[in-house]
Amino acid sequence: MINLAYKDIAHSYLKFIVTAMGVGMLLGIVLIMIGVYRGMVIDAQVLLDDIGADLWVVQENTLGPFAESSRVHEDLKNTLWVNPEIDKTAALAFLNLQIKTPDGVMKRVYSVGYDPHGDLPAINPERLVAGRSIEKSHYEIVVSEKLGFRLQDKIRLGRNIYTVVGITKGAVSSGGDPVIYVSLKDAQELQFLYSNARIRNDRARGLKVDADNHLVNAVVATVVKGSDPDAVAENIRRWKHLSAFTVSDERNILTKNVIETASKQIGMFTVILVGVSTIIIALIIYTMTLEKIKEISIMKLVGLPNMTITKMIAQETVTLGVLAFIFGNLFAHAIWDKFPKRVVLEMDDAWALFSIILVASILASLFGVYKAIKADPSAAIGG
Repeated sequence: MINLAYKDIAHSYLKFIVTAMGVGMLLGIVLIMIGVYRGMVIDAQVLLDDIGADLWVVQENTLGPFAESSRVHEDLKNTLWVNPEIDKTAALAFLNLQIKTPDGVMKRVYSVGYDPHGDLPAINPERLVAGRSIEKSHYEIVVSEKLGFRLQDKIRLGRNIYTVVGITKGAVSSGGDPVIYVSLKDAQELQFLYSNARIRNDRARGLKVDADNHLVNAVVATVVKGSDPDAVAENIRRWKHLSAFTVSDERNILTKNVIETASKQIGMFTVILVGVSTIIIALIIYTMTLEKIKEISIMKLVGLPNMTITKMIAQETVTLGVLAFIFGNLFAHAIWDKFPKRVVLEMDDAWALFSIILVASILASLFGVYKAIKADPSAAIGG
């Protein structure tokens, strides 16, 4: 039996293919946007996984260094370590910086300051692609390969010059910025020490200018085997007047508080693009139906049932949707690695989009079906 849908598609295949490619590009952007969200979720947890702490202790009534400002005393790590349920502790300092790359471009980076001689080094050894971790208390730096530096390059940060001793791959902040690592003492100086001009100005005003270089943004800890991190965190909150979060709490903070607005925005754009794709498919099918309305009238005149005509239009619409989905996948996989931030394309997302496109295509076909059913058989023998 002749398939009317494919006969009709073959009659205007070039227009059909071009339309499918155009809609496919929209669907490819949808997949990319979903991939950007997936990448944001992964990026938000990179530092948590690399540091490997069970507890994050921060300033009271704050959500911690990734969500809002937090300052605690560095010696808090010693106070916590006395707790028999805590195994290791470390003080960390975080700071957003602008750094000049070797090609002269200013780039935003996220600085992590940690004690290179402490129990919980912040650098994941698996991320080192060249050089080594920080070994000295001053003037050594580990940078991301995205910045373009080489080993032994010199970088000016604040008042001092730092030597690149290591290069990492895949270390990013919750916002997707490249991470650099410095010693805790250097990080405290960068964050808390005033410039000479500021010191002179404050002295002239009669103000106290002694900056407290023993502050950090968070103290992290691991618990001894068999201890309950939630119970330890609750004990810290109750007796130390601090905010304490388990690593699970921090993941929720990062995924819900830090990137929640971005995820909602991506979701809205995704819905809009799927809606636009559906409208385009509906308009194309409706236009194709109008172009062959006389032929449809002839079909009805010779006794072809409405169901056969409806099936033809529905098949054309679904075929257009499937081709658009295929082109969209090819387009997304061709450009995903060109984006500056991480893009993660997952098969589950692709199949979910495929299901949505199938439903949208069936709904879009209703416009053409309605016009076809309303076609007057007598128009076949009219002017």
